[in-house]
Amino acid sequence: MKSWLYFFLITPFLLLQCSPKPVEPVIETPIVEEVIKPDPNTPCMTLNQLKGYKREEVENAYVLYRDQIKMGTMEAAYPLWQKAFYGAPGANGKVKYHYNDGIAMFKHFFTEATDENLKKSYVDSVRMVYDKRSECFGEEAYIAGRKAFDFYYTFNEYVDEEEIWNLFLENIDTKGEKADYFVVNPFTSMLFDRILKKKISYEEGRSYAGKIFEVVDYGVNNCEGKNCEAWEIIEAYAPVRLEALEGLDSFYLCDYYDAKYFPIYQADPDNCETIELAYRRLLRGQCAQDNPHLIELKTAKATKCYTPPPPPGPLKQAFNAYNEGDYRNAIRLFEEFVEKTEDTGKKAKYTLLIAKIYYGDLKDYPSSRKYALKAATYRENWGEPYMLIGKLYASSGPLCGPGRGWDSQIVTWPAIDKWEYAKKIDSEVAAEATKLIRQYWQYMPNKEDVFLRTKNVNDAFRVGCWIQENTTIRTSD
Repeated sequence: MKSWLYFFLITPFLLLQCSPKPVEPVIETPIVEEVIKPDPNTPCMTLNQLKGYKREEVENAYVLYRDQIKMGTMEAAYPLWQKAFYGAPGANGKVKYHYNDGIAMFKHFFTEATDENLKKSYVDSVRMVYDKRSECFGEEAYIAGRKAFDFYYTFNEYVDEEEIWNLFLENIDTKGEKADYFVVNPFTSMLFDRILKKKISYEEGRSYAGKIFEVVDYGVNNCEGKNCEAWEIIEAYAPVRLEALEGLDSFYLCDYYDAKYFPIYQADPDNCETIELAYRRLLRGQCAQDNPHLIELKTAKATKCYTPPPPPGPLKQAFNAYNEGDYRNAIRLFEEFVEKTEDTGKKAKYTLLIAKIYYGDLKDYPSSRKYALKAATYRENWGEPYMLIGKLYASSGPLCGPGRGWDSQIVTWPAIDKWEYAKKIDSEVAAEATKLIRQYWQYMPNKEDVFLRTKNVNDAFRVGCWIQENTTIRTSD
């Protein structure tokens, strides 16, 4: 890197505030200096406030640095950008593109740099540019969100997690349901992790989860034009990620489960599966026994979905616990039954049921796979456990990526592997397996995605995340 580049990076920020010394007036010919009025749109120096050659010099710098950027010569653009930025950070009082351009240059220099201290200086420069934009044009919450986004995705190794978190909070807390779309997915990811790691309380976590649901609902229903594409991506990620928190005991409470699951029952009030699901979820949310929705579900369950209870013992206790939404106790009791019974068919059946509870109710995918594989050991040529594992993998797009794109699409490869295997060993699941393979084939990466990553169709590939399986590259086209 050229020496001048590093020199300008460490130039004190206060230079922005420096102004030329006034010229001594000629005694023989007194003059009246023009009073320069501040621009009403910004407290920062604008082009209109500059005089003569200085204004021309800075205006030219604004034009010339952008020409260099268009040619891809960032190093040549940088000193010109500095002249424009430091000369008139307020530009014409309206445009702000010079801030975006500066950040883009520092990101480029950061990517190219190998020296750690230099990388840190570029991160500080990005921070400075954002702060100056906020000073000149306000929009503090928006700028906090932009800064957090860049820190999260580009500079996360050089910025403290707490700073990123607090910047996201500033955007969410200030803008409410109108929070900027680009903060939703990274903030949701941070929120999820901080709740699991107990860095924040369940109370605070519930509060912000509720805010994210409101933001997504508002954004999806009020978006216009191309912004709607972004909200579609967000809707495919954030709510699904937060839904996984249902697996935490006592995280979501009655209001959440009632608002989400009672409408599912209302849409199909004679379906025992939806009746029992909604009933269990409201119990899991600790809804009061006099809750009218819980009473209605309990009545529907008793009149439409009666099934003879199993005989007294661990199995009956396990089903009672499950039907009451006490999933972890149900798992413990099902395991007790599996250990004691000599019937391998029942061992297989109830071990797979444990896997399904981990999948559908506790959202614990690694544990679900563990029990599915264990269930498969009790019965030869049984495709159902592998069907479940395929569903686990296919559902992992929001867990392993942003909901769309490469990281979220590649989970379809091991999912299809499992369905192919299930179909191969068990004709009873062949029809369902074929249907799922056709359904998810379209979600695989396309040839261009593979080419851009210098991969080839049929190459071996290892999918990471929690899946950690070897597979084969295939494309949707």
